[in-house]
Amino acid sequence: MHNFLPQLPVTEALPELARALAQGAAVLSAPPGSGKTTLVPLALLDAPWLAGRRIVMLEPRRVAARAAAARMAQLLGEPVGQTVGYQIRFERKVSAQTRIEVVTEGLLTRRLQADPELPGVGLVIFDEFHERSLDADLALALTLDARASLIPDLRVLVMSATLDSARVSKLLDEAPVVHSGGTLHPVQIHYAPPRADMPHGQAVAEVAQRALQQHDGDVLAFLPGAREIRDAQHWLEARLTDRVGVYPLYGDLSSQAQDAALQPDADGRRKVILATNIAQTSLTVEGVTTVVDGGLIRIARFDLGAGANRLDTERISKASADQRAGRAGRLSAGQCYRLWSSAQQATLAEHDAPQILTADISGFALELAAWGVRAVSDAALLDMPAAHHWQYAQTLLQDMGAIDMDQRITAHGRALVKLPLSPRRGHMLLRAQTQDQGNLAAWLVALLDERINDSSDLATLTERALRKRLEPGVQRRVRDNAQQLLRSLPRARAEDRTNELYAADLDHDAIAQIMASGYPERIARRRDSSLGAREVAYQCADGGEASLPASDALAQQPWLAIAHWQADADPRNRRAARRIRLAAALDLDAYLARAQIPWQNAVHWDAQSQTVIAEQQRRIGHIIAERKPLQNGAPEAIARALCEGVAKMGLQALPWSEAARQLQLRVNCVRHWRGSENGSENWPDLSDAALEATLEHWLLPHLHGLSRREHLSKLDLLQILTQQLDYAQQQQLARLAPTHIEVPTGSRIRVEYRAGEAPALHVKLQELFGCAQTPAVNEGRVPVVLHLLSPAQRPIAVTQDLGGFWAGSYADVRKDLRGRYPRHPWPDDPLAAAPTRRAKPRGS
Repeated sequence: MHNFLPQLPVTEALPELARALAQGAAVLSAPPGSGKTTLVPLALLDAPWLAGRRIVMLEPRRVAARAAAARMAQLLGEPVGQTVGYQIRFERKVSAQTRIEVVTEGLLTRRLQADPELPGVGLVIFDEFHERSLDADLALALTLDARASLIPDLRVLVMSATLDSARVSKLLDEAPVVHSGGTLHPVQIHYAPPRADMPHGQAVAEVAQRALQQHDGDVLAFLPGAREIRDAQHWLEARLTDRVGVYPLYGDLSSQAQDAALQPDADGRRKVILATNIAQTSLTVEGVTTVVDGGLIRIARFDLGAGANRLDTERISKASADQRAGRAGRLSAGQCYRLWSSAQQATLAEHDAPQILTADISGFALELAAWGVRAVSDAALLDMPAAHHWQYAQTLLQDMGAIDMDQRITAHGRALVKLPLSPRRGHMLLRAQTQDQGNLAAWLVALLDERINDSSDLATLTERALRKRLEPGVQRRVRDNAQQLLRSLPRARAEDRTNELYAADLDHDAIAQIMASGYPERIARRRDSSLGAREVAYQCADGGEASLPASDALAQQPWLAIAHWQADADPRNRRAARRIRLAAALDLDAYLARAQIPWQNAVHWDAQSQTVIAEQQRRIGHIIAERKPLQNGAPEAIARALCEGVAKMGLQALPWSEAARQLQLRVNCVRHWRGSENGSENWPDLSDAALEATLEHWLLPHLHGLSRREHLSKLDLLQILTQQLDYAQQQQLARLAPTHIEVPTGSRIRVEYRAGEAPALHVKLQELFGCAQTPAVNEGRVPVVLHLLSPAQRPIAVTQDLGGFWAGSYADVRKDLRGRYPRHPWPDDPLAAAPTRRAKPRGS
C-alpha cells in the first residue's frame, strides 16, 4: 500500500515507526503539515503485528474526524465507510470492511467501558494529543490499563506536533520516540497588531481583506468564538464582492455547513473561512495559502465557587500559534498574519494548559469510578487534577448517588456513564424519566447546549422550541439532539422514545423541577430588599448570589431554578459575580414535596438578638425554605448553642464578681508557684484563655434551662469555678493562697491577688506595730506587698520588706504624719509598741 501514498515529510519516518510499534508502543513527533494524520494509519494497515485487525484513531473534534476519514478514503479511491470509516456523536459511517475507524476521543472511552478487551482492535492512535482534552487523557489512561491487564498485544501510538514527547514516552513505559521531518512548504510570518479600540472580529476581518488583496489563494482566519465569527462575517460580506465566499466554521454548525467550509467553493470563488480552534489541527483546507491568526482562544475554566465552567478568552500559546501557521503551508508556500507584535510573541506560554487542570472533571471522575479506579493517582495520567477539583467532583457524584462513600460506582452511576452527557445532565434526565418527564428533560438538555440570548426564561424557550419557532439551525440541532437522547434512555422506558411532546401539554413547573434536580445548588430565592433596584439579587442554595435586571420578567418570581449563569472572571467578586442567563420560575411547595426534603431540628446562637434560636427547618442548601418553632425543645442542643454564644461574646458576658475573679487569680498564682516547685501538683488552668478554650467542660453543664444572654446573670460563677477544684485542692488553696491575713491587731485583712505580681495587703500602719516580718502566703515563701495606710486610709508607703521599713522610711513617715494625726500613736520604736486600730482617748 505504501506505493500508492503521496510523498509527505512523515513518509521517511514510517519504517522506524513500524519497527517501534512492533515492540508495543511509540510516540511520533511530527510538525504541522507533515501528513501524519492521513498517512500513518494507511501505512500501518499491512503491518504483520496488526494481523488484519482494525486501527482506531482518535481525533479531538468531529470535523477533524470526518475530514481525516474522507481524506484517507480519497487516497484509497473509496467512499467513506469501506476501508476507512468514522464515528462521531450521533453519526456513524463504518461497515464490516472497515479497517481504519476515526472516532472522537470520548467514543473510545465508551467502547472500553462496554468491553475493555476491544475485540478486533490491534492499534489505537491518539492524534493531536498535544491538545490534552479530558477525553484524550481519560481514553489513554484506560487504554494503557486495558493493555497492561487484558490485551498485551494491543499497540498504542501517540502522535503530536508540539508535545513534550519525553513525558509521553515515560507514561508509555519508555516507548521509543520517532521524529518526523518538517512541514511541506515554508510559511512567512507577519506581525500586524490592530488598534487597541478595534473590535476583535473587525480587526481579523480587515487583515483577511488585506490578505485577499495581496496574496492568491484562500484565507483561513482564527477567532475565539461564534460571536466574533459572526461579527467578522457581517463586516466582510458588506465589503467583499460576490466573487469571494465567506464561510463560518465552528462546532455548533451542522456537518453540511462544516463540510462547505472545508471544500472548494461550488461556484469556484475564492474563500475566507472564519474558524474557531476547530480548524487548528488535523485539517487540510483545500485552497488555503494564508492564515490570519487573531491570537485568542476561548477556554473552559472551572469556577469552583460557581460550580460551573466559565468561558474565558485568553491568548493562545506558542505551540498553538505554530499549529495555526502550519495551516497555510499544507499545499504550497504560505503567509501567516498574527494580530500581535513580535514582542508579545515572546511572552506567550509555551503550551496550552491541559483540560484536566482547568475544566470540570466530574464526568472524568465518574468514568474512572466505572473503570474501578478510586484514587486518581492510580490512573496513568500526564498531569494530576488539582486536589480541590477532585474532591469537588467526588462530593458531587456522592450527592447525586453516582458513587458511594468508598468511591465505588453505584447502579445509578453506571446508568449515567452510558449516557452521552455530563453527570449532572444525565442525572437530570434519568430522574425526570422516573417522573414520566423523560421527553421534556431531553428537550431541556438539548436546549441547554445552545446559546440563545434573547430570553432568560427557560420555559419560554422550551415552548418556542416545541412550536418550532427557534432559528432554523438551532431548531434542527435541538430536535435532533433531543431525539438522540431519548433513544439513549434505558430500554425499560422505551415508550418514551416515541412519545411526542406538544407545546399545549407543556408543564411549566415541571421544567423548573427538572432543572432543580440536576442543579440543586442553583435554586435561588429573591431577596425582596433588592426590589426597586436596577438589579434584583437572588440568594442561591450554594451560599452565593446571582442577579437579574429588574426589567426581566423573571425578576418578579420569588423562586428560580437557574440553568445558566455567567460567572465573573474574578472569583473574589462574589456578590455581583453571577448574572442569571437562563432560569425557570420554581414552585417551592412542589419542589419540597418532590425532593422529599425533611424537617430538621436547627438550634443555633443568634448574635443579633443574643439568644438561642430553636426551630425546625426545611433547607435547600444555604437557604431556609421553611421554618417553625421547635415544639419539644432540645435542652442539650440549646445549652450547647448558648455555650457557643458565650464563646463568640467572650468571657465578659458572664456575671463576674470580685470574689470569682479573685478565685481565678488565687488558683493561677498557686499553679504558678507550685508548678515550678512540685510538678506533681495538678492545679487547673483558670486563665481567661484556658477558660475560653474549655467552655464545654466547665460551663456547659450549668447552662441547661438557659437560652438568652440575660439568663447568664443567674449563674454563680464563684461556685462554678470552685467546682473545678477537688476537696483537697480547695483546702490547700485556702492554706496556700488565703483570702485574708490576720495582722497583729487581730483584724483579718483581705489579700488582693494580681496577675503576674505578688499579692497585695492594704493595711493601716498602726495595726502592724510590733510586727518585724512581712506577712507571706504560699507557706511563707511569697511575701505580700504591703500598702501601708494612714489613719484616714490613704496610702503612705509600699513595701515588701516591713523590717527594712521600720528601720528606714518609718522615721520620715512619723515626722510627716504625727502633726496631722495627733490622736494616733507614732512611737519612736514601732517594734516595741502595741498594735492598734484606734486613736488615743481624748485628753491622753
